[in-house]
Amino acid sequence: MTAYPKLLQIVLDGTDVRRLAEFYRKLFGLEYRPGDEPPAAGEPDERGQDWLVLQNPNGGPQLAFQQVDSLTPTTWPDQAVPQQLHLDTVVDSKPDLDKQHERALALGAKLRYDRSDDPDEPLRVYADPAGHPFCIFVA
Repeated sequence: MTAYPKLLQIVLDGTDVRRLAEFYRKLFGLEYRPGDEPPAAGEPDERGQDWLVLQNPNGGPQLAFQQVDSLTPTTWPDQAVPQQLHLDTVVDSKPDLDKQHERALALGAKLRYDRSDDPDEPLRVYADPAGHPFCIFVA
């Protein structure tokens, strides 16, 4: 039997990793890895200057965030700066898609592509606060 690597986490670069981690924590209901939580008000955010990890309370791959000095956000669907990587997420129904659309926008996502009226596969593509694309679709 062949042994394969196991997917541990997806790592996203960001120029403000605390803000990016907070966006995904709220969007997906994730939890900080112990020690990566935001500091108390007025305290320095040492962990938020380098690397943060969010864990799924139900198991599965984690999301990690790596601080970088600069980042060129994707311009997709314009191909000047392609997607390079994106996250696919699913919901059960069109009403769920609409509800998550409002949540994503309220959290700071920007709508990049809307195919929510497609009868076979309603979907929307967004950019997170750092410009990384992600999809929410009905499956």
